[in-house]
Amino acid sequence: MSDSSGRHTPFSMSTGAAVRSIPGMSCQGCVKRMREAIQRLDPSAEVTGTPDEKRLEVFTSLPDLDLDQGLSDAGYPPVKTAADETARGGASQNEASAAPTPDTEKTASAHSHLQGQGKKQRLAISGMTCASCVKSVQKALERTEGVDTASVNFGSHSAQVFGSAHTQALIAAVESVGYGAEPIVDMREAERVRSEQEAKTYQKRLRGSAISLALAIPLMVSMLFFHPHPMGLGRLYWLVIGLLTLGIMAFPGRHFFVNAWKSVKHHQANMDTLVAMGTGTAWLYSMVVVLFAPWLPEVAQGIYFEASAMVIGLILLGNAMELRARGRTSNALKRLLDLQSHTARVIRNGHEQEIEIDAVQVGDQIRVRPGERLPVDGQVTEGQSHIDESMLTGEPVPVAKQAGDDVSAGTVNGRGGLVYKATRIGTDTRLGQITEQVASAQNSRPPIGELADQVSSVFVPSVMIIAVLTALVWFNVGPAPQVIHMLVTATTVLIIACPCALGLATPISTMIGVGKAAEHGVLVRSGEALQTASKLTTLVVDKTGTLTQGKPSVTDAQLFDVEQSTALEWVHALERGSEHPLAAALMNYADEHNALPAEINGFDSVTGGGVKAQTADGKALLLGNARLLSEAGVDLNAGEEQARALEKQARTLVYLAVDGKLAALFGISDPLRHDTVAAIKRLQKDGLTIVMLTGDNEHTAKAIAQEVGIDEYRAGLLPEDKHAEIERRQKAGEIVGMVGDGINDAPALARASVGFAIGQGTDVAIESAGITLMRGSLHGVASAIEISRATLRNIKQNLVGAFGYNLLCIPIAAGALYPLTGTLLSPMIAGAAMSLSSITVVSNANRLRLWKSPRQEDAS
Repeated sequence: MSDSSGRHTPFSMSTGAAVRSIPGMSCQGCVKRMREAIQRLDPSAEVTGTPDEKRLEVFTSLPDLDLDQGLSDAGYPPVKTAADETARGGASQNEASAAPTPDTEKTASAHSHLQGQGKKQRLAISGMTCASCVKSVQKALERTEGVDTASVNFGSHSAQVFGSAHTQALIAAVESVGYGAEPIVDMREAERVRSEQEAKTYQKRLRGSAISLALAIPLMVSMLFFHPHPMGLGRLYWLVIGLLTLGIMAFPGRHFFVNAWKSVKHHQANMDTLVAMGTGTAWLYSMVVVLFAPWLPEVAQGIYFEASAMVIGLILLGNAMELRARGRTSNALKRLLDLQSHTARVIRNGHEQEIEIDAVQVGDQIRVRPGERLPVDGQVTEGQSHIDESMLTGEPVPVAKQAGDDVSAGTVNGRGGLVYKATRIGTDTRLGQITEQVASAQNSRPPIGELADQVSSVFVPSVMIIAVLTALVWFNVGPAPQVIHMLVTATTVLIIACPCALGLATPISTMIGVGKAAEHGVLVRSGEALQTASKLTTLVVDKTGTLTQGKPSVTDAQLFDVEQSTALEWVHALERGSEHPLAAALMNYADEHNALPAEINGFDSVTGGGVKAQTADGKALLLGNARLLSEAGVDLNAGEEQARALEKQARTLVYLAVDGKLAALFGISDPLRHDTVAAIKRLQKDGLTIVMLTGDNEHTAKAIAQEVGIDEYRAGLLPEDKHAEIERRQKAGEIVGMVGDGINDAPALARASVGFAIGQGTDVAIESAGITLMRGSLHGVASAIEISRATLRNIKQNLVGAFGYNLLCIPIAAGALYPLTGTLLSPMIAGAAMSLSSITVVSNANRLRLWKSPRQEDAS
């Protein structure tokens, strides 16, 4: 329904089938993307799509305006159909203009939040051949209205864009500078298509190289024995050779010239520009010699058809070898994508059916047979089995599952059959989030890559200027034959300086490094986190859940003038809303003693201290650490002796006070992780200073620090104290990493140069960290740091090789060694060297795939 201005007016709470025509819908992956966007606004919405008909049907209570905007934000702007008015029941203008209900306000809030976050879009980019292309595409995307940030990856030929810009606007921006773009909706499908395209391109380049070299090599060999003069019958011979060379340029080498022309039209310059200019100039000069030889001086009658054919053949061969080597860089992402099921066995209306994974909806009942991989996340409703979760946790022992237990997509069911309810689907599953994070990190750029970006932005124009200056120098002051020398040097400079290696130096190593980290259970959020982790000098660790198992239990309980049952009822009531490990220990202890929660009022949580409330009859309750009770004026002397004894045994103390008097003292033990000591030693051998910051008491902190071999520690800290300590160390010049797993650690994780979140920890901690450890072991931190150092070392090697190659080769190509050797670098050798430089960079980056920890690692 529309108002007089033609704008859609929001419906109130009318629920029905909204039908939309979606021009951009091409597959079920598109439907999945739209379903996720709509269900973020209305979790109960049902979305079905028919890509062949471009038709989307939505059952939702969302107002039309919010529905259309949600689809547009997802990159699929709709066209409203007449069928929509009938399906939704034609709400009246009065209903449309009614005051918003709480539900619609909530929806509007959710929509506002969605817009504020800015959506992430991925594009597959075609036509890029070097670092200059990357810079051109990135600038075009960044100039597009609605784009917050954009990054383009030459290694994966993809772009990642954050902001509110429509997909079509992004595609148009890329096309405006002479390149192609397609949206990536389904990463698995995109990876499959990319692999197929790369395989086809590899075969095409290889075939083109063989054809080019089949002409060039015999021609070069024959010229050693037979070099007819370009007059008489010799002219016919060279005309045939010239036409054959033109065929090489027009077919196997066609893309060089097509892309170069596109670049010229869009006022760009890239690798194809250099190759096209170099080989085209050599061919054109040779044809002029053949056609006008009688009118040219003898010294100017050089012919270079074989150089053009040989250069194209060698560059195509280099491209093929580079593609083959580059194809191995995304193996980690491919393995993650392969863990995702294609179909699911869903029970709907009592009938069991196998459907596409994209059609699964939250709330569906899913049956999993023995040995099958779970398609989505969910909660078991029927059956018992053991599930292999090693791909997520690294734990080799299958985990028992029964009704009420959570299960994750990608894990493998054992011998039992299960039925479970889908709770998270698509990219919202834990596997989907891991895959998304790995893909995002592989597409990100470490700060060191900015150096290559800055150089590449001026590199190709600079090379063209150098080639012109070289030609002028040789023509004006060079020895005879000046024209031949001018042609050879200018062509060689253009060909040898192609910045392919420069464009590959950073992204290829980043992709492999991030993938290697994922194989070790380490999820890197960005290239910046990867680079910073390599420079860390200090690592701050929390105690509970980081050094220890995070599964504490009550070992001692001392009561003061209160019945045990009464005290435990109060404890049960105070701790039942908390997710802190110590709260879980107290809850378990109360449950073991069959204590039921008492009735309390005025509950309040004190950050870093504990909790407080009142009983039903007005008694004030305090449960927490010694600082909390002392600040409230509670005398702890009655339990001082017991407290000292427990602290010497490395127990964490929790006090209960009633009406300002000490009522109970609990000693809680949280055993160390079995590999903590070995991991700390490994980190120290890596050159890091380890500092433990904990909210626990001094005696317990000291005992734990001594046991694991940590020299520096601070106890009794509030979350803001940890934040301040990290800030103090950073101001002193230290580069500080932080490991934590709780919500209290979030401020410190965010403040640290790099935050490492334990994957089993809270979502807030994970979101605040730059690196997530899927396994609880601190060995993951050591692996992350060692891999980041290896990756940065590899990137530096690539950059030095790429820069060094150009700095060394351009002067040689320009003829700097001519006074010493009397010879010039052949354009053919330049073409081979240029291809070899790219292959060398990719091969060096692929060495990271062989990375192994320099120390013995316990990965469990």
